[in-house]
Amino acid sequence: MSLPLAQPPAQDHLHGPVTGKVRRIAAQRTCVRRINAPALLAFWHLASLDAPTVAVVWSLAFAWSADVPLPIWAPMLLALMAWSVYVGDRLLDARTGLRALELHPLHERHYFHWRHRRIFVPLAAVAALVAVRIILVNMPNRAVAPNTLLGAAAFAYFSGVHAHRKLPRPFTKELLVGIIFTSGCMLPALLRMRASGAGGAPLGIFLVPVIFFAVLAWLNCHAIAQWESGRAVCASGASVATLGCSLAVAGVILACVFWVHDLRSAALLVAGSASALLLALLDREQPRLTPLALRAAADLVLLTPVLLLALARLPR
Repeated sequence: MSLPLAQPPAQDHLHGPVTGKVRRIAAQRTCVRRINAPALLAFWHLASLDAPTVAVVWSLAFAWSADVPLPIWAPMLLALMAWSVYVGDRLLDARTGLRALELHPLHERHYFHWRHRRIFVPLAAVAALVAVRIILVNMPNRAVAPNTLLGAAAFAYFSGVHAHRKLPRPFTKELLVGIIFTSGCMLPALLRMRASGAGGAPLGIFLVPVIFFAVLAWLNCHAIAQWESGRAVCASGASVATLGCSLAVAGVILACVFWVHDLRSAALLVAGSASALLLALLDREQPRLTPLALRAAADLVLLTPVLLLALARLPR
């Protein structure tokens, strides 16, 4: 006696073409091999070197657009502070997630930090101590108050996040990270502009690329949150690709407006527009990338001002 079929032959014959098509599509999708991040790029992200790199590149780009020189200790301080903060943030996330994984999902960067916490903790402590020494020895008195205020804001944010406090509306985690991160990047150039009192771009023109980068930094954080949560669109119904293309168009329009007034600010807006467009491209291509490659590439595409900085050093 034959066993009963899960689906009667008549229904299987009726839906055979559709079922076969679905199976072929599923087979094609499973056969697509996702592109993984190269070893160096993966380590750059997993070791929390991505955020300090982006911070240093954009701080130098803001100083270049304002036509003011930065002392070597300024980007060093920014890199040390950003790295130690991000290491601490990921270790705290890892500890919380390992206690309640269903409430706090973890990703490869968290597991990497937790596995190597005996290396990261002392290195982050040394980085923080070196940063404090730079503040005490090299930082002028006029810069202490703004940097202290920014540090207090960052500390309040991270302590609130890890204490699981709800953020007041309309602020989101991604928006606050974008604002704090951008403030840290632009503050060295702004303080140098105020100290010099001459040369460089006017404050109003200088702030346009700064605001644009704040939106770009928000989009970067927003895209990562969307990808890692598995959502295709945000609450407003716009995808990351749509937001990235819209921001790129806005940046190009602003660059055309400012091209006559300040060539450097316009060039930096074009670089930021390229980053926004690359984020949109990543969103479209995310099924072909592993989560690690996608996350690392999201920060890599923010390094477009490197080309401007390289061209600025070429002999004229």
